[in-house]
Amino acid sequence: MRSEEKTRLVQATPAARQDIKEHVEWLNERLRRLDIDLTAKLRSSSLWKAKEQILTSAPGVGRVTVATLVARLPELGTLNRRAIAALTGVAPFACDSGQHRGRRMIWGGRADVRNVLYMATFTATRINPVIRSFYLRLKQAGKPPKVAITACMRKLLTILNTMLRNNQPWQAPSTQTI
Repeated sequence: MRSEEKTRLVQATPAARQDIKEHVEWLNERLRRLDIDLTAKLRSSSLWKAKEQILTSAPGVGRVTVATLVARLPELGTLNRRAIAALTGVAPFACDSGQHRGRRMIWGGRADVRNVLYMATFTATRINPVIRSFYLRLKQAGKPPKVAITACMRKLLTILNTMLRNNQPWQAPSTQTI
């Protein structure tokens, strides 16, 4: 609604502009208060705190990623690696028919989770040693950057899923068994 009002503001008559500006300001304030209330309620939950502590221990995973994963992907930590990748939409699916062997592509899943996971993975390719080495290995093998990022998204998701399933925070790469 806020973006619609901002669009209307550009095309509005001078008489209506002030009302639209006030409405946009009210929407901004309301969203800010709702965000504060939601954050306070979520942080008071012991289950939320435990998951947040485990997930934020992974390099590249921040508050927005944790909030999205816990809220929009409650199955995280309960499904196997293939199922969680398919549910998120980062699993490659074959486009085969008869003798035809098509390209493998990702599709479906939860787009909002996938978008946040993309940004976390983009950061992780720089600061997370496991994801960084995996990304560089894929790039050296000649994979296009988006294919490499998508593979890293799946790897990061699998790592986070395993961390929650085992109830263990991030471990240094030398001792990590994922």
